[in-house]
Amino acid sequence: MEAISGKTVQNVFRTQDHRRECCSFGRRSTYPLFGSKLACAGISAMQLYTLRTHQISLGKRACVYCNAVQFVSAASAFEKVDFQKLQNGSDIRGVAVAGVEGEPVNLTEHVAEAIAAAFAAWLCDRKKSDGSRPLRVSIGHDSRISAQTLQDAVSRGLAGAGFDVIQYGLASTPAMFNSTLTEDEDVFCPVDGSIMITASHLPYNRNGLKFFTNAGGLGKADIKDILERAAIIYDNFSDDALKETELAASAAVRKADYMNIYTANLVEAVRRAAGNIEKPLEGFHIVVDAGNGAGGFFMGKVLEPLGAVTSGSQFLEPDGLFPNHIPNPEDKAAMRAITQAVLENKADLGIIFDTDVDRSAAVDSSGREFNRNRLIALMSAIVLEEHPGTTIVTDSVTSDGLTAFIENKLGGKHHRFKRGYKNVIDEAIRLNFVGEESHLAIETSGHGALKENHWLDDGAYLMVKVLNKLASARVSGSGCGSKVLTDMVDGLEEAEVAVELRLKIDQNHADLKGGSFRGYGEAVLKHLENRVASDSKLKKAPVNYEGVRVSGHGGWFLLRLSLHDPVLPLNIEAPSLEEAVKLGLAVSAAVKEFAALDTSALDKFVRGL
Repeated sequence: MEAISGKTVQNVFRTQDHRRECCSFGRRSTYPLFGSKLACAGISAMQLYTLRTHQISLGKRACVYCNAVQFVSAASAFEKVDFQKLQNGSDIRGVAVAGVEGEPVNLTEHVAEAIAAAFAAWLCDRKKSDGSRPLRVSIGHDSRISAQTLQDAVSRGLAGAGFDVIQYGLASTPAMFNSTLTEDEDVFCPVDGSIMITASHLPYNRNGLKFFTNAGGLGKADIKDILERAAIIYDNFSDDALKETELAASAAVRKADYMNIYTANLVEAVRRAAGNIEKPLEGFHIVVDAGNGAGGFFMGKVLEPLGAVTSGSQFLEPDGLFPNHIPNPEDKAAMRAITQAVLENKADLGIIFDTDVDRSAAVDSSGREFNRNRLIALMSAIVLEEHPGTTIVTDSVTSDGLTAFIENKLGGKHHRFKRGYKNVIDEAIRLNFVGEESHLAIETSGHGALKENHWLDDGAYLMVKVLNKLASARVSGSGCGSKVLTDMVDGLEEAEVAVELRLKIDQNHADLKGGSFRGYGEAVLKHLENRVASDSKLKKAPVNYEGVRVSGHGGWFLLRLSLHDPVLPLNIEAPSLEEAVKLGLAVSAAVKEFAALDTSALDKFVRGL
């Protein structure tokens, strides 16, 4: 038989049980690779393997179809796309808006549609319809300017696979996961899967997708699988098939306001913590900075029903160009903005979210920030009151002072793991599985997940825990205002100097000799480790899960390899600039022979520039 591309192949879908419906519940998929027990006479073994690898596996619950499928060659009108480059750990990220020099668009409508269809395939391999309805997936998005276009494309991808599609519109990432758990048919819940369209705090031209089932967020291996399927689906798109998906979407898409359900649960949590008082925050002045992302709901749908005064809240309107500041609790300009709002309005507390509300931070009435190590300290204090002795899992760049605070002041255990919110969450889940109790997994970035909240990194829920403390402290008479929170982190030792420097690996440098940046970076780390072992003034951390962590000169440094990029981030913390420079010089001396490593940032730091 001639090659598949450009040829028409007769596909016969056979069933072993004519009485049961497939996952598309009577609505045939418009995609050529969707089906069960595919038998294609005359297709080569390799071609048949490729089809089987990327089709939806429906087992015995298949439908009977006999349809001619027009395969479109890779050299069709659709641009070539390297789908694997869209993977960003457990998320998908890409450029969705043209106009930035050097950043060509690679997350197009067709690409998003193919990815959604691939997620449907992935989901059908794991979930089967109960026969009463098709499988259904909810879609939400943040405030990015490409959000609506991608939402429509994702809807077509799902509908073309025979799924019911529930559009929530502007939503938060945590709400999308919750839609897989909520039982409320008025909003078509629970859904079988959920997709959030977001790129967190990245610039306006970027966008991406996050995926959930009721088991939580998908992992790296799942995303790799989905992108492999998507590449095959994309290569087999035809104009006729894409027109069919538009028709399918018009019939399958429904809209619902799930955010009302999600926020009502947050409000109820605060009331319950305060002894079922209707307005436990009455008299508190709390300002919100949403950074023009999706978090503006927190003021009107959470704080105000609880009785809080919210005047002075800012940047609540969704604006995907982010005209005021980056919606990022780690960003200095963003933290200055919420701090200024607190001080100017004489507020008791300030709350700031990232774009899709899976991260957050706070500011007390004096302008003291609760982010990074200080936010972890606060959340650890709250959780350890409820669960004495529990293990707090954090990422690798947390401070020595935080360890001392958690273990010596609070009586807990600090388990410092790897960077990456999914890594931290998965490690906490693993610890519980092997018998070590853990109730909090949290990164310095502001991603924080609690066992009581299904291990979901939810910035709004973190702030609800903070509000619970404010409300319950006033009810019990143990304190009033944000001083309650400030007192909870009393004793946290904080370094005078804390810097992060990025040492980039030049992948085109001859020193790599055709090897990978990862192998080169690991060689740098091994050499540094050997140098440290011969320096009596430095001590390598006895337990460390990422990079090389070393204490000395009253402080510490960590050099590690980035999870995704050809970069070695270097974190240094010390009680003075002099000690920090000494640590920097120790690193500089160890890595200077690696010619492909750009140490200019480190050089400037040690020279005081």
